[in-house]
Formats: sequence, structure tokens, C-alpha cells
Amino acid sequence: MWTASPRRLLLIAALLDVVGQLVVLWVLISLPILVGLSPADLSLEKQWGWLIGSVTTYLLSSWLFGSYTVLRWRGVPLPSLLPRVLVAAMAAVVVMAVCRWALNPGEEIWLLYRRVQLAWMLLVTIWSLLVRVGLGKGLLLPEAPALLVLGPERESEIVLKAWQAIPARQPLQMTSLAALRQHFQGHESPIVLAITPSQRINEEADGLMEQLESCDPSKILLISPLRLIETHQERLPTDLLPDSWLSYGEIPWTSAFNVQSQLKRAADVFVAASLLVVTAPLLLLAAVLVWLQDHGPVMYVQKRSGWLGQPFFVYKLRTMNVVSATEPARWTEISDQRITPIGRWLRRVRLDELPQLWNVLNGSMSLIGPRPERPEHEHELELRIPHYRKRHWMRPGLSGWAQVNAPYAASVEDSELKLSYDLYYLKHFSTWLDLLILLKTIKTVLKAGGR
Repeated sequence: MWTASPRRLLLIAALLDVVGQLVVLWVLISLPILVGLSPADLSLEKQWGWLIGSVTTYLLSSWLFGSYTVLRWRGVPLPSLLPRVLVAAMAAVVVMAVCRWALNPGEEIWLLYRRVQLAWMLLVTIWSLLVRVGLGKGLLLPEAPALLVLGPERESEIVLKAWQAIPARQPLQMTSLAALRQHFQGHESPIVLAITPSQRINEEADGLMEQLESCDPSKILLISPLRLIETHQERLPTDLLPDSWLSYGEIPWTSAFNVQSQLKRAADVFVAASLLVVTAPLLLLAAVLVWLQDHGPVMYVQKRSGWLGQPFFVYKLRTMNVVSATEPARWTEISDQRITPIGRWLRRVRLDELPQLWNVLNGSMSLIGPRPERPEHEHELELRIPHYRKRHWMRPGLSGWAQVNAPYAASVEDSELKLSYDLYYLKHFSTWLDLLILLKTIKTVLKAGGR
């Protein structure tokens, strides 16, 4: 009875997009008058490679320009949805036009005719809009349960605050014993009930708890608040974690024979070395631009905290004005005046991070992991945020689950939010999760969404 996760919705939408494109193509072949061609011209012979390319291009542009991202929220308004779908379709048409110009296929490849592409994408856009509106309204999906939290007001408010720290696809509401008893009488829609620890031992609730625990879990699912947020938001808020949460031996990669951890290190070395070779011209160009701007140092070397808190030096292209080494550490803020014009551009496309590939090769960093923080900031963060030091139980990364899900950390509160994602990664590390983070990072780079 859990609501569909965004990735499940993305997969459903992508499959429906493929079906829609193939159906639209069949319509065009069946009604050639729509594209001004004769039936004899519309043979699929020699078209298959271009067909696969067109379908794949549309899926990638839909992913890149966010027409799948909107599926995170129910009932997304059409004004927010329409531009994303239109831009995705136009981008796909442009890419295929460029491919046609660059590869110059023969006239027999009618699939690339401008009128065919425009007619195809117009109908596909209408189909995609219908798919997203339908999924947004819950069609083709089980009924979404109400998400409720039961407990003393103070505990429930802590849970609600943790839930509302990020934009949630579904609201979480406080409930009471009286409301739950009324629910039993009215046989209403299914619910997921998050029960706080103290509520479970509340004598007043004993009888109701027995009744709840004997219910069909497809109608009433009992769960802890921490598990609710862990499953729905894929993070672990520190306010809800017990003091004894997670020991080092419980982490997935601590086993000496863990295949995924060995694969991670091998992938780090191979990918980092390959990227350094491929991006060397870009690095050289960026370095020249940094130097030309103010004739200051090209590289920025800074001490950061690594595995188990051990200090190491991280390498980046300099994106800020040169400051005195004695100047105290400061958080980087939105529109920070210290960032140079060239540095702002480098940050947006993450080019300033490329020298850290050397940190990956020498083993002080990984491609994927919690971002390393300055020791000056960490002293305060460790005092104010529970479980903060646990993020040092694996090597820091160029990108991470927190980086692709949370905004840039410019305060202790932001760092606490990012830690909730780092702790989720700590507990759920897998090769699949690393691949997902890599895809999200690539999307951020392509959209120039860095800061």
C-alpha cells in the first residue's frame, strides 16, 4: 500500500512514452496523408537504427529537462508541466536534426524528414502530457494512503518538522486516538500510521494498538516515524535517530570480502584515470581562464577531513578571489561576492572539481561519498549535530547522495539536512545507489546546475 516512489513512476512514464512513440509511428504509417507521403514511401526497412535513436533521444531529453521529475508531486499544475514536456520534445527534434546534418543519411531514411519528425513529436507531446497528468492524479496506481503520525504533541511536532525539511510529495498529518477509532467505524481509505516510541507504551493506547496490529496491513500499516521518512524521503533525520544507532560493523562494506566495496575502488581508479585523460583539454582551458582573470593562483589547495576524520589536502580550480591565509573560514553563500565571474561558470558545470580526480586516484577520496568538509567547520558541526562523525566511516566523494538531493550547505541547518542523506547512504550503500548518484550528477552537470 506504499505510494509509488518517484523512480517507479519514472519507469512507468518512460515505458508509456516508448509505447506512445511506437503507437504514434504506427498511426503515421497507417495514415501517410498526415505527413504528405505515400504508403510505399513508409517502409520500416533501414529505419530501425534511427527509430531506436529517436526513441532514446526523447527519453533522455525528457529526463534531462525534468518532465519525469514532476512525477514526484501529485496533481502537478499544467503550467508547470507543459514547458518541460515541450522543451523535451523540441530538444529531441533538434538533436535528430543535427544527427541528420552530421551523418547525412540517404533519402530513404524518411523517419528523419522534418515533417515526419514534427508530426511525430507533436502527437508524442500530447500523449506524454496525458500520461503525466494521469500519473499525477493517481491513475494506473494503487490508491495513495493517508500518512499520519500518532504520538504526544511534542514528539509529533519533531516528526512533522523533519518531514517538512524538504518538499514532500505527500503531506504528513498529526492524528489522535479518537480520530483513529472513528476511522475504524467509517472504513475509510488506507493509511500509513507512524507511531512515536512513547505512544507505543501509552496505557491509553494499549487496546487500540492491539486492534491496529490485527488489521490488514494493506489497509493500515504501522511503522515508526524514522522508517516512514527513510522509505519515503530516502534520508535519515538525526533528530529521530537513537544514540546507539548503527555501529561500524553494521555498515555494508566493512566486510573484507565485500564485492561491492572492491568494485567501488576499481571503478574509482578506472573512471578517474579515464576522466583525467578525456578532460585534460578542458582543464587546461579552464586553468588559463582562471589565470587570465586576475593573474592569481590557478589551483586552490585546502585541508579537508577524510576517512575517520584524518586530514588531507583537496585540489580544486580556484573560483574565488585570493584571500589571506589567516582569514577565518566562512560558509559559501548564495551569490557569494568572493566568487569570480569565471569561477561562477566553473562551479555551475562543476569543472572546478575535476582536479579532485587526483584525490580519487591516490585514495584519499572516492567518486561517490559524503563531501569532505573543512575541519574548522566540522568542530562546530560535531558539537551541534548528533551522529555527525559517522559520515567519516567511508571515504569522502566528488559527489554524493546529499549533493544530488539537498541544496548547497551554507549553515548548520543545511549541514544537518545534508547529513540525513549521508547517513542514508552510509546505511544503504550499494553499487546500484552509486550508479543512481552518478546519473543524477551527470544531469546536474549537463544542466549547469552546480553552485
